[in-house]
Amino acid sequence: MPDAPMLGASDQAGAAKKVKLDDVAFGEGFRGPLVHQSVRAEQAARRRGTAATKTRAMVSGGGAKPWRQKGTGRARAGSNRSPIWTGGGTVFGPQPRSYTFKVNRKEQRAALRSALSLHAERGSIAILDTSVFETPKTRQAVELLNGWDQPRPTLVVLTAEESAAALSFRNLARVAVLTAENVGVTDLLGAACLVVSEPALAGLTARTGKPRVEEANA
Repeated sequence: MPDAPMLGASDQAGAAKKVKLDDVAFGEGFRGPLVHQSVRAEQAARRRGTAATKTRAMVSGGGAKPWRQKGTGRARAGSNRSPIWTGGGTVFGPQPRSYTFKVNRKEQRAALRSALSLHAERGSIAILDTSVFETPKTRQAVELLNGWDQPRPTLVVLTAEESAAALSFRNLARVAVLTAENVGVTDLLGAACLVVSEPALAGLTARTGKPRVEEANA
């Protein structure tokens, strides 16, 4: 069973406490294709999809023929809203759309387990004792991260109730603070190390679900 050190708490001997991690959520092999698909889906869902251009029916301009068909020596023209004219409409330009696509719940959970297991395998996950943050203290947050001695960027996962800890970490450079329900596979892979409070750890573990029997034996 994988474990993780606890930041801000130590045992009677002065050594850092260890927290046992769930085998299901943090003990799975890395599934590259599922992780890639989930990351693409999350990034696509974040796109606003509001880019738009005007067609020749939308741009301003008269509907009259600019000049007569023959006798002027110029190329024939039917409308000054033509795409080949300056200020004319755009052909096949972008229109507002949604870029989202569906990823099955089973695949989402498997990708989340893969990302969490990767941090557990690398030893880049730690559990935060948020009881040390009675009030917001950025200096204390810096000392905890420096004492752990892990590279950044760092992702800190908390619950909505742990506001004092969130305020302590949110202004640090290359440190992102998210709630357990808002953490995605993209966020986990983009972080070099992961700091999770105990309540948030329970929330993340619950989000991974339970794999089916045949999946677990694969």
